[in-house]
Amino acid sequence: MSFTAANIVALVIAASFAAGLNIYATVLTLGILARTHWVVLPPGLDSLGHTWVLVVCGVMFAIEFVADKIPGFDMIWNGLHTAVRAPVAALVAYHASAQLSPQMQVLATALAAAIALAAHSSKTAIRAAVTPSPEPVSNIALSSSEDVVAIGLTWFATHHPFVAAGIAVALMVAAVLSAWALLRAVRKPLKKLFGGGAAQGDAAPKTST
Repeated sequence: MSFTAANIVALVIAASFAAGLNIYATVLTLGILARTHWVVLPPGLDSLGHTWVLVVCGVMFAIEFVADKIPGFDMIWNGLHTAVRAPVAALVAYHASAQLSPQMQVLATALAAAIALAAHSSKTAIRAAVTPSPEPVSNIALSSSEDVVAIGLTWFATHHPFVAAGIAVALMVAAVLSAWALLRAVRKPLKKLFGGGAAQGDAAPKTST
């Protein structure tokens, strides 16, 4: 596949959304594809096929695979990765767009960071709403789904970047709306629990004179 500016931007959009869900799975998938030459990637991504990149991402993916499925600890893990997913996604986009003009490269890098941050924030918000549930099945199901989407979307983006970009945008909109709805649903009972009593206590009974 020949990579035009539009192809590269589409690949960046899809891969950045995947990175916001699981940066290690995304980079590992791109690295394996670059190493095996299974598909043609933008020349700037060849470095992802280096052995040390594959080993580090493989180990971190294995750690995240477990850590992201433990209720409570997954919130700490995702909070720490606020400083990881968006910057690394921007770095991948910067190298992927190396053959474009400097202006387009900067735009692609900024777009990647914004998309990865939006995906990461939505993921963290949904986890914040689901984590309080007493059973761990919800966390495990969500985390497993995110892993599958990150790997599948990244692979698909290397074959059909425009379709993958459309899927990524649709998933991002759905994730943002779902996070907003879940947080709003959780906030209502919490407001009643912590704010209701205070509101009733503040209201002094009226006395007749």
